[in-house]
Amino acid sequence: MNICYDKLWKLLIDKKLNKTQLRQQTGISSNSLAKLGKNESVNLDVLLKICEELDANIEDVVEFEKIKNE
Repeated sequence: MNICYDKLWKLLIDKKLNKTQLRQQTGISSNSLAKLGKNESVNLDVLLKICEELDANIEDVVEFEKIKNE
């Protein structure tokens, strides 16, 4: 399965925030933000901070996509 944070980026647009503002408000590292941008896994604590700051549930931020077999 692949991790996808597209829902997070859409949520940021809806809340009129950019990635830098998200990083500053949550206190997450720039490394974690870079991982999010590359759809890589991050620590659950990072996702919890984001959810708390955005008043969102985990399913509003991240989704898992099945890898399609060719």
